[in-house]
Parts: sequence; structure tokens; C-alpha cells
Amino acid sequence: MSTELTQEDLEKILPEDIARTFESAYHVFQGNTEHVEDLLKHGAVLLRKASQRFSSTQVILGVAVLAIGAVLLTKRAADAIQEHSDQEHSEA
Repeated sequence: MSTELTQEDLEKILPEDIARTFESAYHVFQGNTEHVEDLLKHGAVLLRKASQRFSSTQVILGVAVLAIGAVLLTKRAADAIQEHSDQEHSEA
């Protein structure tokens, strides 16, 4: 008996899985810390489904790309906040 997963055994990554994960991440990014649990739950579901479909290397590279994107978005948001703060101080 083979323990290898067949195509039917694999759970499909649905657009709703991705949308829920990004929605939770957006809420956390906005400072709504009550959504951290949702982010962890939705992210774990997405990661589990991805790990069934892709090789370990592909999953690691995918997570790395997402992490780099998150860092760049956070940097851009921090710069925008700093610029807005500097404009308010110079006008006062």
C-alpha cells in the first residue's frame, strides 16, 4: 500500500484561502491585533495546502518572497507615515 498522496487527496488552494489570509494580514497591519489569531489560522491552512502541492524548496522560496514583500510594504508605509509627520511639523 502506497502512502503517496494522489491528486484527489490533495486539498486545492482556493481563492478564498488566499483572500482570507490577506484580509487578516491587512487588519493586523492596520493595528487590529484581535485579527492576529485569524491570520495565524488562515496562514496555517494556506501553508498546509501549499506544502501538499509543492516541494519543500518551492514552499520555502514562496514564503521568502512573501516575507520580502511584507518587509518592503512595511518600509513603504513607515516612510509614508514619517513623511506625513514631517509635513505636519513643518507646517506648525
